[in-house]
Amino acid sequence: MAQRSRIGEIVLEAEALTRPSAELEADRNSAIADLLHENRFIPKGAPEGPYTLHLGLNGGRLVFDIRRADGSPIGAVILAMGPFRGLIKDYLMLVGAHHAAVADGQHARIQAIDMGRRGLHNEGAELLLRRLNGKIDIDFDTARRLFTLICVLHQRLTH
Repeated sequence: MAQRSRIGEIVLEAEALTRPSAELEADRNSAIADLLHENRFIPKGAPEGPYTLHLGLNGGRLVFDIRRADGSPIGAVILAMGPFRGLIKDYLMLVGAHHAAVADGQHARIQAIDMGRRGLHNEGAELLLRRLNGKIDIDFDTARRLFTLICVLHQRLTH
């Protein structure tokens, strides 16, 4: 069952819009690698996976375009971005602050910022779990990684 209820490939739909900062690029790469290594993803009423997830933003909405491994469409789940905006803004601010603290060698500040980032990741994951409830069954770790990717997509559109 585990191989059938998971994301096997992920595509960020806004890849060509802008290049993310080095920090966000590292977060993106880490989130994708961790997500593909281990995740739980079961779209309600969908055939068994693994799935290819095309994650993108369209008209102020978050789009989970779910496809079979061969690329044939299964369906889409679309969520308003409004509830995520404050968390994303704070997350992106902390990414910039982290980079500045690392550049300045401020180890105590780095630790405080990392704690804040973990807290924001947790809040973002909980929000995503609530918003996807009844549409897509995911676990907490999958939600955290998807929240990171949502932040990267949002940064690409705003910069």
